[in-house]
Amino acid sequence: MKTIIKYFIAVLFLCALGCSEDTLDPEITGTITGVVVDEETDEPLAGVVIKTNPTTTTTMTASNGTFTISPIAVDDYSIQAEFDGYTTGFEPASITENNISEVIIELSKNTEDNDPPTVPQLIFPEDGAEDLDLEVQFIWDAEDSDGDEITYLLQLRNGLTQEIQDFEVVQDTFFTVSGLTLATNYFWEVTADDLENDPVTSSISEFTTLTQPDNPFFFTKLEDGNNIIYSGNQGSGANPQLNQNILQLTNAENNSFKPRKNATVNKIAYLRNVGGDTHIFTMNLDGTNKQQVTNAIPLGGFRVEELGFTWAQDGGSIYYPYFDKLYRINVDGSSRTLIYTTPDGSLISEIEIPQFNQDLLLLKTNNFQGYNVRIYTYNTITNAEENIILENVPGAALSIDISADGNRILYSRDIDEAENTNYRIFNARLFEHDIALETTIQIGNDVVAGQNDYQCRYSPSEGGVIFTRQENFPSAVPSVYTLQFGQDDNDKQIFEPGFLPDWE
Repeated sequence: MKTIIKYFIAVLFLCALGCSEDTLDPEITGTITGVVVDEETDEPLAGVVIKTNPTTTTTMTASNGTFTISPIAVDDYSIQAEFDGYTTGFEPASITENNISEVIIELSKNTEDNDPPTVPQLIFPEDGAEDLDLEVQFIWDAEDSDGDEITYLLQLRNGLTQEIQDFEVVQDTFFTVSGLTLATNYFWEVTADDLENDPVTSSISEFTTLTQPDNPFFFTKLEDGNNIIYSGNQGSGANPQLNQNILQLTNAENNSFKPRKNATVNKIAYLRNVGGDTHIFTMNLDGTNKQQVTNAIPLGGFRVEELGFTWAQDGGSIYYPYFDKLYRINVDGSSRTLIYTTPDGSLISEIEIPQFNQDLLLLKTNNFQGYNVRIYTYNTITNAEENIILENVPGAALSIDISADGNRILYSRDIDEAENTNYRIFNARLFEHDIALETTIQIGNDVVAGQNDYQCRYSPSEGGVIFTRQENFPSAVPSVYTLQFGQDDNDKQIFEPGFLPDWE
């Protein structure tokens, strides 16, 4: 009986112990938020697996690269981010009571399994190519098995000056370089970089540019406040290529414009500003051997850009205007001769001479405002006017040319017949006058209202014309066009920007 009582007392004691109050401290927690981004691009990464050490909840980043773990016990953690194609990233985080800890994890791409691009294979120009145009499209080939975007570096070295030009090309395996130098040996190579591996570089290839340009066209471009003369081509085929084989002939330090070629002596005459005057210069077709022709008496008259001059057919002398006077001067600057003076004091703006009659002058005169225009022929043997092409028509007339036989006259005039103090021209059109038939026709169908066609010249065969087309507001960019007669008068743009063209 005593034993039972002792056992009962022991059970009650244990129950008393079990029922006594046991007070435990509550778990202390905080919150962690973060974002995972690409180390190189800063783009957020979605679907990244987020783990902690010590281990807590595992989660994944949302579409904007963010994640949140809450609640998380107060402690110091290492936050781990795992994503296919990237190296695992780690970032420490200290969690404090009821606070939010923020982390940014940047993952870098895993390049251990990323292959570099193939070595670029140079396709064009072929190694050792000769007589290439001064504009070359370089073509190469390379691949990246991982589909990485490749950045190419085309490096071009001038074999004469050793100057190196670098051109960066993204993805494309071709690039066009213009403005190369005549008769020059060039070296080129291409480097491919996928930004994951070391860049790979091609072998070096070389080529030589042509010695003498076969450019039938000459024109002017305005660059950084100065006019510069260029030559160019239009390629082959029915559709001309824009800005083909352009060669710079004059430097950017001088204001040079209005080129005029003479096929007999293969020289170009042109205008250039010297001090406050405008003088005639000559140069070779490739821009070398520049010589000043005029000296004591420069060109003069209404607006320098409106003044014209012309070669004698044999290339030995040049005719040019000085206000109401017309002079002839030898190309070496000697023997300046007064040829003609206008009887009414009007200004001579332009002069042309037909190939087969050096005694016949085609003149354009105007007043000091550029208006009251007369276009007529004058015979230096009889000292008399022969044919009046245009007179008593209001408005501006610009640019003249004459056929080899002296029977057809090409000119431009503003059909709006506007006259204003700014000499603004609104709708200049091209016209051809036939002296024998006494008829005048407008040529060119593609021009629209608000455009000016002017600065016109016959082609060497006289089967077409070259001219400038420009919108009629002052800042408009001019372009050079050609038009072949008998081909529905369809205009072909060959240079842009460009103006004051010549085609001899």
